[in-house]
Amino acid sequence: MKLSGYYKELGADVELKTDYEDLVAYDKVFISKVFTDTPIDEEILKLPNVEYGGTGFFYDKAPKLPEEVEHHMPDYHLYDEWVNKQIESGKKRNDFKYYLDYSIGYTTRGCFRQCEFCVNRNYKKVDCHSPLSEFLDPSRKKICLLDDNILGSPQWREIFEELQSTGKPFQYKQGMDERLLTDEKCEVLFNSKYDGDYIFAFDNVSDYDLIEKKLNLLRQYTSKYPKFYVFCGFDRKDKWNDDFWEKDIFDMMKRIELLMKYQCLPYIMRFNRYIESPYQGVYKTVGAWCNQPSFFKKKSLREFGIISGIESARNRYIVDFEKKYPEFKKYMDMKWS
Repeated sequence: MKLSGYYKELGADVELKTDYEDLVAYDKVFISKVFTDTPIDEEILKLPNVEYGGTGFFYDKAPKLPEEVEHHMPDYHLYDEWVNKQIESGKKRNDFKYYLDYSIGYTTRGCFRQCEFCVNRNYKKVDCHSPLSEFLDPSRKKICLLDDNILGSPQWREIFEELQSTGKPFQYKQGMDERLLTDEKCEVLFNSKYDGDYIFAFDNVSDYDLIEKKLNLLRQYTSKYPKFYVFCGFDRKDKWNDDFWEKDIFDMMKRIELLMKYQCLPYIMRFNRYIESPYQGVYKTVGAWCNQPSFFKKKSLREFGIISGIESARNRYIVDFEKKYPEFKKYMDMKWS
């Protein structure tokens, strides 16, 4: 959208291309992808009029957009024709709300955590990136922020105050760093005109005690059900052996148990190598349970398996794991209250 806005201002005709047909007819073609496993014909990338970028191609070493593009107002109408066709075909408007209702951007970039798995691992701090005015469309009723670690910014309060001054509901789509919560941050965050779920991250079981301390703090300020990304399937010791896969399942469940205790909703985020695990079916079943709050808040994991059918793959995965590791029973039967 920034590229489109920039080139339209220069007088270029810009269109959204949703296929790879007849690319040679264009003066310039930009191709981006977010995920590394999204397939694309390498020959297309060799065309002289094609430029490509994004984390899907380069992960943490993706080249940045030129400054004049990066800080240009996004073209919020780039997707209009495509969205209209989707809705006319019978799809729900709400499925396209981010295309239609939200101003989208970053007020800060970067994070100081340097987690091994993260696309932001090369950053060492949180920097201010864009003033809100740079991407705020007054005609859009909501704001979506994509900041990597807003609570780690020294300017977090000023940014929240600027957001609040718009009178528009806003949300931080990435998982906020719950470990950084203080009374001051809780007071500002939970008294904001917030849109949708408060989303945090619980990436590592080693943070268990600190996370519990902050959950106690959080519960003094809100009765809502915050959502926590629960990252799993990544071996920080790079062993990827049976001992790791077993421990990772238990570490995942221990975090889920803590979140359930404080009536927070886990959202399972699996590192792509989980498919190498002998217990990949357990990851899938736990993910299906947790990532559907209507099930998670009403059924134990065992009950969720049973409603899937006694002979179902989902049920077999977790029952077989319980037979192998009887101590898993307490996680099978824990329940929201």
